[in-house]
Amino acid sequence: MVAPPVPYTVNCSILLTDLPLLQRPAAARAAGFSGVEFWWPFPTPTPDRADVDAFVTAVTTAGVQLTGLNFDAGDMPGGDRGLVSHPDRSAELRANLDVVTEIGERTGCRAFNALYGNRIPGADPAAQDALGAENLHLAARAVARIGGTVLLEPLSGAPAYPLRTSADAVAVLDRVAAEHGSTNLGLLCDVYHLSVNGADVAAEIAAHRDRIAHVQIADAPGRGAPGTGGLPVADWIEDLRRGGYTGPVGLEYTSGDADPFAWLPRAARAA
Repeated sequence: MVAPPVPYTVNCSILLTDLPLLQRPAAARAAGFSGVEFWWPFPTPTPDRADVDAFVTAVTTAGVQLTGLNFDAGDMPGGDRGLVSHPDRSAELRANLDVVTEIGERTGCRAFNALYGNRIPGADPAAQDALGAENLHLAARAVARIGGTVLLEPLSGAPAYPLRTSADAVAVLDRVAAEHGSTNLGLLCDVYHLSVNGADVAAEIAAHRDRIAHVQIADAPGRGAPGTGGLPVADWIEDLRRGGYTGPVGLEYTSGDADPFAWLPRAARAA
């Protein structure tokens, strides 16, 4: 039996960046996609009502589904990689929870990525991990009101970020369930980050297939579109499909091409 095609969704925080952010959902729709995802699109964890309304309107009027949204992750260009385990910024993360949940309710988004946070010099790693588990529980409880799932992902390129493999992330998910009882959390499998960290991606997919709640792709080296590097991205997607993954595959790569989606036939882009 042939598995059904997996829809693709455009990460509009890293693609289509030649356009103002609020124009990118419509550009993704014009390119043939029916889904978009975003990193946290505001400069603060609690944006003004007008800014939230403008973002929601940009997504809904474009006729695309918001398939993923990050919680506030701090100053990403400045090196932050999340607030979940940050001892001095926990209040910001907690203030962000209701805003994220509201956007999810208004757009139909049900997948929310919580970047775990870097190790902080001078902070006790064990205390950071205890805080991280508590905050992931609070995030999961917030989005549970709308049937949402909190995602947790390994990252590359950030030496202070402690989650580098799928097993690292799954151990945190298991801790949240054991200590706090929240189970509406899942693994975000980003094949680019795993590959750059030296993982055997096929083996990680096989080992944690039942925990994967979202997928993102880019090629390596370079974090470009599939086909620009040496990763067997198509093989991994096919493996995920045949293993039962039917969720969106997030296009989270960089491209300076006039058509950043030329590698993907238009008929394969929409759900």
